Amino acid sequence: MASSAKPVRVAVGVVLNAETEVLVAQRQQGQHLAGLWEFPGGKIEAGETCEQALKRELEEEVGIVIGLCHPFARIIHQYPEKQVELNVQLVSTFEGEAHGKEGQAVRWLALSELKEEMFPEANRAIIHSLQHQL
Repeated sequence: MASSAKPVRVAVGVVLNAETEVLVAQRQQGQHLAGLWEFPGGKIEAGETCEQALKRELEEEVGIVIGLCHPFARIIHQYPEKQVELNVQLVSTFEGEAHGKEGQAVRWLALSELKEEMFPEANRAIIHSLQHQL
């Protein structure tokens, strides 16, 4: 059944600071894959571009306003219960200080600190690309 459903389209931000650290947020209790870390973002609503969705989600979730961003990767991943399409943007400039506006933990990690087992399976290709391209 899950494979015939349309994938959940998600805008994902790989936010880099001046020290080339990446912003990550912890998924909260009650969420799919709670407790794991992720790159912030959220569902792309009808009529939104990926960039519009990412701008909205990062302001709502972590309190930053993105400046420059560009496409980094597109990942389609099938979980047992649903399929996701991650539209990943590399965010190189932003304003504000990132914090968990919805009560979630957030932190900055060096690329070497990104461990695949800390993240949902769909995020692992992002980690691999970051560690080998940046």
